[in-house]
Amino acid sequence: MKKLITTAIVAATLVLSSGIASAADAPKTIDQLLKQVQTDRANASKTNKKREQEFRNERGDKAALLKREKNALATERQRGKDLSQAFLDNERKIGELEENLKTAQGDLGEMFGVVKGDAGDFSGKLVASNISAQYPGRDVFIAELGARKQLPKIDELERFWEEQLFEMAQSGKVVNFEGAVTDIDGNIRNTTITRVGAFNLLADGKYVVYNADLGLIQELSQQPSGYQVKAVSKFQDITSGIAPLYIDPIKGVLLSIFTQKPTIEDRIEAGGTIGYIIIGLLIIGAIISIERIVTLTLVGAKVKAQRKNLDNPGDNALGRILKAFHDNKDVDVETLELKLDEAILKETPALEARISIIKVLAAIAPMMGLLGTVTGMIATFQSIQLFGTSDPKLMAGGISMALMTTVQGLVAALPLMLMHAIVIARSKSIVQVLEEQSAGMVATHAEKRNA
Repeated sequence: MKKLITTAIVAATLVLSSGIASAADAPKTIDQLLKQVQTDRANASKTNKKREQEFRNERGDKAALLKREKNALATERQRGKDLSQAFLDNERKIGELEENLKTAQGDLGEMFGVVKGDAGDFSGKLVASNISAQYPGRDVFIAELGARKQLPKIDELERFWEEQLFEMAQSGKVVNFEGAVTDIDGNIRNTTITRVGAFNLLADGKYVVYNADLGLIQELSQQPSGYQVKAVSKFQDITSGIAPLYIDPIKGVLLSIFTQKPTIEDRIEAGGTIGYIIIGLLIIGAIISIERIVTLTLVGAKVKAQRKNLDNPGDNALGRILKAFHDNKDVDVETLELKLDEAILKETPALEARISIIKVLAAIAPMMGLLGTVTGMIATFQSIQLFGTSDPKLMAGGISMALMTTVQGLVAALPLMLMHAIVIARSKSIVQVLEEQSAGMVATHAEKRNA
């Protein structure tokens, strides 16, 4: 290709030079013109022959190159066939050697399979074990032993046996060690951790868990019940003797389940809008009931004190009735009785005020719970209609609302009914005292009139 380009450049140069020369030395006569044409033809013939020879030479080079490449291709194909045959021969030899190895191993091969399986299972146990929180990295050797393809050595089998014995021994010990605990906000603090065998980890009076995936000791997002957590502090403070403690027999799984247990706030939120309305009814009823109980208690105390001093009427319910009696001592018995009844009727509304509201709220609360139940079931059936029953989580919201509003309605109704009974009992007791005293005054006045 280089030769071809060079020839073309030379030819172009010659043509250009001849053009310039002819322009400068133009022939004057016919003989000069003929001579110049013959000269140019001879020069062009030489150039063409030279170019033809170059093309032929290059063609020969290309043919030689093609032949060489074909020979190389044939050589590589033969090499590929040889390698394929060698690969098949090696595969056959490997198979024969493996069979010979199995025959030579005998019972050792079966033993190796047992060790490999046990090592794989034991490695998984070590990773999730609470003992690994105190002794991290114990599973590396066991995992490598379970994944190995060659026979283990005697010292490796002994180490495997020792690791199993160590796990068994540590499972029966209660020990303290220093470690880092990660709280629910991601903050890390160094503290004393108590390990109860392979069952539980305790720190700062709380249960903690070992996260095998992250290799961290973490606080629970939600602790178990208060009485269970209370035993942790006593257990950590004791230096000798026996102390009660609640343990997780499945090594942290139950504690993890406890973190998913809904709190009171979660249960209230599950009731939805109707649940909040029921809670509002309970709060209003409780406020009214407390106000009534306090008021009636004070009124009852004043009436009780007034009964001990009937001659000096005070500013209380019984005192105002006594004042009405003293103001009407000179009237006949019927008129006095009417005056006292009028005085009692004036005192009764204040004593019975807002009691009926408590009763109404106690009746409305369970009805609101029933409304929430119906609403929740409607939402559940709508979810079933739209998405089917393949995913229970889609129905959980409606079912939670249906159940929680019923519970909230009953929880609100029961104390309201109890407080209503207490309030109305106190109110009636005061009214009864007023009526008894009024009847006694009328009887005394009648005796004096008849004497």
